[in-house]
Amino acid sequence: MVEQFVGNWTLVNSDKFDDYMKAVGVNFATRQMGILAKPNVVISVGDDGFITLKSVTTFKTTEFKFKLNEECDEDTPDGRATKTTMTIEDGKLVQKQAWDGKTTRIEREIQDGKLIAKCYMDDVVAVRTYEKAA
Repeated sequence: MVEQFVGNWTLVNSDKFDDYMKAVGVNFATRQMGILAKPNVVISVGDDGFITLKSVTTFKTTEFKFKLNEECDEDTPDGRATKTTMTIEDGKLVQKQAWDGKTTRIEREIQDGKLIAKCYMDDVVAVRTYEKAA
């Protein structure tokens, strides 16, 4: 089920991402870098069953390895240490992060060949659109 997400994806549009980062609690300087960054996201599946979600920008490269339906520790690009669970729900790759009594949810899905990531925090929803690299 995760196979449809595998590949190298390039950010082409980002809507309300600064609002999302602010709601999550990201500081001003880090938000500015986050707005300027145009990440490539690489999703792969290893022989060991782990899925890797790698984000590459000129500022920072982060890599997060996980198995579906298993809570694990994640160090986010903005510096949060979260307990994260990844699941597949209705064809979407869903990432739930919990830290300091807060929770956020990122839903990734394929629409018209593009990867759409919807980031939810309280009443803020950011939408980031990626195209598959050739």
